[in-house]
Amino acid sequence: MARYAIGDLQGCWEELKRLLDAVAFDSAADQLYLVGDLVNRGPGSLEVLRWAHRHPDSVFAVLGNHDLHLLACYAGHGTLKESDTLAEVLAAPDADQLCDWLRKQPLLRVLPDAVIVHAGLWPFWHREHATAACAEVESALCAPDWQVFLADMYGNKPAHWEQARTPADRARFTINAATRMRFVDASGALQLKFKGELDQAPPELVPWFDAPGRNRWGRVVCGHWSALGLLMRDDLWAIDTGCVWGGRLTAVCLDDARVMQVAADRSYQEIGQ
Repeated sequence: MARYAIGDLQGCWEELKRLLDAVAFDSAADQLYLVGDLVNRGPGSLEVLRWAHRHPDSVFAVLGNHDLHLLACYAGHGTLKESDTLAEVLAAPDADQLCDWLRKQPLLRVLPDAVIVHAGLWPFWHREHATAACAEVESALCAPDWQVFLADMYGNKPAHWEQARTPADRARFTINAATRMRFVDASGALQLKFKGELDQAPPELVPWFDAPGRNRWGRVVCGHWSALGLLMRDDLWAIDTGCVWGGRLTAVCLDDARVMQVAADRSYQEIGQ
């Protein structure tokens, strides 16, 4: 058995098929962990979701911001943007089944040797705080009235956990940290507007994984930050290599750190959209 983590798919179905061939994926023996953003901006979101849904015993996802945006649109609490490619999913005859599967995927997966999350973990959460915060969101998404929960999802506030005083505030902060975060400031407040490369960041910002005094969780495997590129170090494997922007789709073997990549067929979106 081999275990692989795969970076942001964003509907890059053809590249996923080639990457699965490259790692010789065996659904009867291997395990795949998808680091979120299965859908949107690429052309094959529906195919990606159908494939993942067909392999519940070997394909394990965490939710990314684009996955949550799809669920919000499905629930009637989100609006499709010009750059979105989710209309085909929403119109599909099996949209109910696929969105029901997607909403039951967690924000966080804790393995014996790695933690898998889409964007990151707020630097000053202890393990029990992070797991409890994510579990609160996951429980709401699995509830019968889950659509109502998503009505309060959008927004950048509160920026700091200590300012999250209501259940809706806690959920929004948790979602933003787990699925949208790249930088924090010196106080630990989320800074969600700047999305570029490290050397272009304003001096008052620091990447969440280098925040001074942050709590350590062992190895965090994440995606979300295509401008960061592939970053492999003892405490962090960041594996979004921008396939949807014309980059590469990356798989990393969790057992021996082997990296396998396939090039994008083309750029599906213009950078900055």
